[in-house]
Amino acid sequence: MCCPSEAEYSAKGSNNFIWLMSDNMHHQWLLLAACFWVIFMFMVASKFITLTFKDPDGYGAKQEPVILTAVTKVEEAHKPEEERWPEEFQPTGKAFTGNLIRQPLVHMERLELLRNVCRDAALRNLSHTSVSKFVLDRIFVCDKHKILFCQTPKVGNTQWKKVLIVLNGAYSSIEDIPENIVHDHEKNGLPRLSSFSDSEIKKRLNLYFKFFIVRDPFERLISAFKDKFVHNPRFEPWYRHEIAPGIIRKYRKNRTETRGLQFEDFVRYLGDPNHRWLDVQFGDHIIHWVTYVELCAPCEITYSVIGHHETLEDDAPYILKAAGIDHLVSYPTIPPGITVYNRTKVERYFSGISKRDIRRLYARFEGDFKLFGYREPDFLLN
Repeated sequence: MCCPSEAEYSAKGSNNFIWLMSDNMHHQWLLLAACFWVIFMFMVASKFITLTFKDPDGYGAKQEPVILTAVTKVEEAHKPEEERWPEEFQPTGKAFTGNLIRQPLVHMERLELLRNVCRDAALRNLSHTSVSKFVLDRIFVCDKHKILFCQTPKVGNTQWKKVLIVLNGAYSSIEDIPENIVHDHEKNGLPRLSSFSDSEIKKRLNLYFKFFIVRDPFERLISAFKDKFVHNPRFEPWYRHEIAPGIIRKYRKNRTETRGLQFEDFVRYLGDPNHRWLDVQFGDHIIHWVTYVELCAPCEITYSVIGHHETLEDDAPYILKAAGIDHLVSYPTIPPGITVYNRTKVERYFSGISKRDIRRLYARFEGDFKLFGYREPDFLLN
């Protein structure tokens, strides 16, 4: 047998070197690919963690997310059966979608305050009511744009009715609507939520944009008194000739007083814990002075926005935009100063009324003060 030549050894060594180099590069590529995979997975995990725990509005790391529902599913599971909503009125809690979650902080704070007060057991009798026909009668429907508006008289509701009348297509512009049509519910084209079946009511409560407007509760009562018993601009004689005498007979202290209804009589009637027997006689006319809770059931219905009369110049455009109708209609021009809280007027009206009667009045409307962030009047604290 011949020994391999030097040339053959050289060739074999070269082949072995090439194989070793190839194998080494293969391992290096595998190692490099593994490194890239680890880095990629780390980036994905990091992004997921960031998206999961990042504060959506940047208001502080410890801020709890605002839950825009009056009753959550978790809370509902712990509520006694008799305190739960009827099945046909259960809200879904989907008050906002998409970019409406990023609403201005002031509106988020209002909804959060409402939610917290609704949960306050000490105020339950003043903040909760049933979603009755009386409440459903107060809510006007715009199916075309999926809007529900709860009427709270003496808070600029006439103008919002005009907005909805235009949106429903009854008139092409707010200026075209005759004043006598706005409150004629047979002709203004505004259906009430109560006119629908239970299933249709539930669907609209779950899916539609819902809002109402509030103002300082005591100032609203002054406005109602002046509008219905002093000026009565729409000539509604039953307020002076039927309702006023009924209040005077029961609540006037000075029987020799022959003047018409005085604000003191009105306050005494509203603050009486037994006022309901007169309310029944007065019928739906009481909507001008009953509480916001009785009108709109804010702890039972999940409202999308709560506007304030005092900030209507800002709130009206926001509501139109949040409802997605700002390109279709504008809120009528607001006269300068008309929405400003008139503390002097409120103090003047209450100056001649006993502390006892004022406290009884406040006791009835305390839910409205607390739910919507209005301060207890200073003259009540003195």
